Amino acid sequence: MEKYISDKWYTSSWNFLDIVRENLKFKDKIKIHDVTLRDGEQQAGLVMTAEQKIRLAEKMAEVGIHRIEAGMPAVSKQDSDAIKEIVKRNLGPEIFGFARCMVEDVKRAADCGVKGIVIEIPSNEQMIREAYGWTLDKAVDLSIKATQAAHEAGLYTVFFPIDMTRANIDWVLSLVEKVAADGYMDALAIVDTMGGLAPHTVPFLVDIVKERIKKPIELHFHDDFGLGSANSIMGLAAGADVVHTTISAAGERAGNASYEDIAMALLTMYDVNIGLNYSQIYPLSKLFRSMVNFPVRANRGIIGENIFKIESGIVAGWYENVKNTNPLLVSPYLPELVGHDPTEIVLGKHSGSPSIDHWLEKYHVSLNEEQKNELLNKIKLKAYQKCGLLDENDFSGLLKEYL
Repeated sequence: MEKYISDKWYTSSWNFLDIVRENLKFKDKIKIHDVTLRDGEQQAGLVMTAEQKIRLAEKMAEVGIHRIEAGMPAVSKQDSDAIKEIVKRNLGPEIFGFARCMVEDVKRAADCGVKGIVIEIPSNEQMIREAYGWTLDKAVDLSIKATQAAHEAGLYTVFFPIDMTRANIDWVLSLVEKVAADGYMDALAIVDTMGGLAPHTVPFLVDIVKERIKKPIELHFHDDFGLGSANSIMGLAAGADVVHTTISAAGERAGNASYEDIAMALLTMYDVNIGLNYSQIYPLSKLFRSMVNFPVRANRGIIGENIFKIESGIVAGWYENVKNTNPLLVSPYLPELVGHDPTEIVLGKHSGSPSIDHWLEKYHVSLNEEQKNELLNKIKLKAYQKCGLLDENDFSGLLKEYL
């Protein structure tokens, strides 16, 4: 089979033209670093209990998420206890903690038993002076001391410069180089805290960082312009090693890059399999959303409730013609690839004759063409009155007139 088409997906062959792919630099072992339990919970009004965080960590391990940022111990005792329990369960993924650039924060994370730590520091000079009220020297000094403490505790240390993409690039990289030299750093995250980075800029930025910082590169992109996942894919294609994501794009303000979007795009459009149990993608999203009352739009790609529901009469006809031979002609991937509910023909204002035929067959009822047209008109009217789809009871009620 060609890379753009398999028994589970069918995307564009144009994605695999040599001229399109000539500058792609994907690493062999890309890692997902999920931050749902920390940055995801920073979404306004979103709260998870320790038990819920542990359950989600277990499910993320089932999906095959490579790293779980289990939380920030300094936030609360409940967060600290949840991190300790997640570590204790030895689920498989690497467990990381998150800390401000304070030695005490680092010690708390180390006491939880995590393997690695993400240490944040403001890197935009304006933010340091105006939002934090610090001098630039203080920012540098705190960074060095905190990373030294992490190294002494034996933690894999990721340096996390807040608001990096709106800062002066020379200042940021000089800061990082000083921390790497005088403090310690295993990896550097490119952090687009406010989501203001454009996709075409990402490869340029990754290249500049890699020229000066000879460490693995991680990506942490927010979704304020709906570009978090696209930016992340561009960064991975430029050679980044790790991408920070959340379940279903939860997170501060507009959320973070969605691991679902990134993983599925890599698999079906770039021939990059990052080793996930893809059939658990939808179940994980559903579990998370049920826990925290986190709705997403019904037609949201990959995780939306209605994406495999067909209302349009013409598309229902296409599906009926190919469902047993080539269902990928009406969908870029099959629902079972992500563990979604099967494709379903539903009844609504835009239904057509193929929709009626499908439902009549489902009920083992035979009507003549005139009756079918009458029934279709009544279905359309009922949908118009409901401002929504018909359910089984609605259809049964309308069908009784013909039985």
